[in-house]
Amino acid sequence: MLKVGLTGGIGSGKSTVSRLLAEHGAVVVDADAIAREVVAVGTPGLAAVVAEFGSEVLLPDGALDRERLGRLVFGDPARLAALNAVVHPLVAARMDEVERQAVADGAAVVVHDVPLLAENGLKDLYDTVVVVDCPVETQLGRLVEQRGMAEADAKARIAAQATREQRLAVADHVIRNDGSLTDLERAVSALWERLTGS
Repeated sequence: MLKVGLTGGIGSGKSTVSRLLAEHGAVVVDADAIAREVVAVGTPGLAAVVAEFGSEVLLPDGALDRERLGRLVFGDPARLAALNAVVHPLVAARMDEVERQAVADGAAVVVHDVPLLAENGLKDLYDTVVVVDCPVETQLGRLVEQRGMAEADAKARIAAQATREQRLAVADHVIRNDGSLTDLERAVSALWERLTGS
């Protein structure tokens, strides 16, 4: 089994690349999806976040108010570190569990979709690292135009992550994503051939 680390800055198109790799046959372990799972209503993870940040980070239905929590932590390195200390061990444990199941099911390629791979020094956990890359201006435009984020919030999210140069420094493969979806599909198909030798 080939263990692939996939990363890219917010708005880079990493989720699209992840989906395309799954269409080629990869088993995708999505850190963001798992991060939501481990802080779902009724979980020990959510209780730990509330213990750290207070009940004001909850919606009326008891679910985590991700937007409010994001405003609290992005731009404040100490608060972000406190959140990461709660959530990251839970995410890592669940990702290991999903990977073990993929191996048991005979998966040839397991892709770990990890937004903070560079930030957390995780390169050595993977056989190969793929970075989805685009200019910061492209990231910013996508966040504002496609996700409806305020420009200041988008800039804060980008600034809270590794720089483009830091991500590229850990890359074994780079997928450039500043063109069309067709261009991206071609790049992912070529990557799949390199990963699988087919």
